[in-house]
This record gives sequence, C-alpha cells and structure tokens, in this order.
Amino acid sequence: MESFDLARALKYLPGIIIGLTVHEFCHAWVAHLCGDSTSKDQGRVTLNPLKHIDLIGFIFLLFAGFGWAKPVQFNEQNLRNPKYDVMKIALAGPLSNAVIAMILSVIFSIVSALTTANYSSEMQILREVFLYAIYINWGLFIFNLIPLPPLDGSHLLFYQLRRFPAIYDGLYKYGSLLLFGLLIATFITKINLLPIWPVIQFFGKGFLSLVGYN
Repeated sequence: MESFDLARALKYLPGIIIGLTVHEFCHAWVAHLCGDSTSKDQGRVTLNPLKHIDLIGFIFLLFAGFGWAKPVQFNEQNLRNPKYDVMKIALAGPLSNAVIAMILSVIFSIVSALTTANYSSEMQILREVFLYAIYINWGLFIFNLIPLPPLDGSHLLFYQLRRFPAIYDGLYKYGSLLLFGLLIATFITKINLLPIWPVIQFFGKGFLSLVGYN
C-alpha cells in the first residue's frame, strides 16, 4: 500500500473544502427556494464549511479518494412542486461543482498566461493547488451523477419508481450497498471498478483547453 503523502494531501484540502461546502450549500439553498425551510432551520444555507463537512467522510476523501459530506435534509411535502423540485435539489450540488471547476479553470488559464515559464516554488505549489481543485470539483460533479443511492444521480433516476414502494426501497437498500462495496473493493484492490477517471480527465483537460490552457 502506498504511504500517505501529507504534502499532497494539504494541496487537496482547498479543493475538497470548497467543493463539498458549495455542493451542500447549493442543495440547501435550492431546497429553501423551493419552499422547504428544513435546511434553513438546520443552519445549512451557509458557506461555513463546519456546517457541511462530515469528519469521517472528509477523512475518507483525504486518505482514500472517496468520501461524503453531511447530507442536506428536506421535507418533500413542503416543496411547491415535489416531482420537479426534488430533481432541482439533486442537480444543484453536482452542477455547482461543475461551475466551480469552470471558474477555477478560467482563473488558472489567465494566471498561467500572465506568468513566466520560470515558476518560483511558491507559484508551482499554487498551480498544483489550482489543478487539484479543478479536478476534484469535476470529480464531485461526475461521481455524484452516478445513479446509485445515496448519490444525487439516484434521485434523478429513481423518483418515478416511488409509486412502486417495494422496488424503490429495494433499489435504495441494495444500491447503497453496491456503491459502498465497489468503493471499498476499489480501495483495497486498486482496481478501478468505477471507471470515472477518464471522464473527469475529459472534462478537466477539455475545458482547460477550451479556455486557452495547453
């Protein structure tokens, strides 16, 4: 097993904290806009990372490459249009990560164009922090769209199945176990059983190229 690289983990931190915080904030904010005050009452409509980050999930993300934040709770009965509002709430998180990745890519491209080829050690570290943050946020975008519970993509796929409680409950129960099993197996065997990295690279490199970074 590879030894833990503390220096690299510290470079991950800004991207992880920003990505998880904005992701959960957007879930909470959209739920509030759609008529449910649960997230507002719980103090989740905030950009304070301490309100969103789950300690164990954060440690997993830092050490194992996958993790989670505190899920945003909402009451569907309070939503103005539950059928569509649930999907809006689900999409808000991943889409926020895509927007963050795009904004950071634009900033990174501009800064890279304005600096000389002879980077100082501080500038090189800053570049790495930016790149990690870009790819982490593309990763959160792609990973959370996987249609397995409890990921956001499952809300988009399974909502129509709620009229069939036995099927719906079974998919959620065993879908969560399947996802967790795949993640644990990937971590232990080092075999990528959720091959999303090529997709992340496609978006990451593709958008950087689009905004002028080569």
